[in-house]
Amino acid sequence: MKENTTAAFSKAEGLQNSVQQPTLRDNVQASLSNYFKQLDGQPVTDVYQMVLSEVEAPLFETVMAYTKDNQTKASELLGLNRGTLRKKLKQYGLL
Repeated sequence: MKENTTAAFSKAEGLQNSVQQPTLRDNVQASLSNYFKQLDGQPVTDVYQMVLSEVEAPLFETVMAYTKDNQTKASELLGLNRGTLRKKLKQYGLL
């Protein structure tokens, strides 16, 4: 079983490497650069909180869909305490 999993990961990794998809980091940097360009010198505050809310909401939505709304599995997948997960789900109107 382990050999099949390793082979599948190697095949998927090879496909990803040949396509050269931008990383999450690349996308965040590009989005923030674009955001700052659009500000055109206007003052801005709370960028950290803005970025967190823009990233966390779709993260939790996607993970909850992946786990079929199983909060225990989602909390394990995310590496969060289940109580913290529930708090975040409520915060983003996902519970």
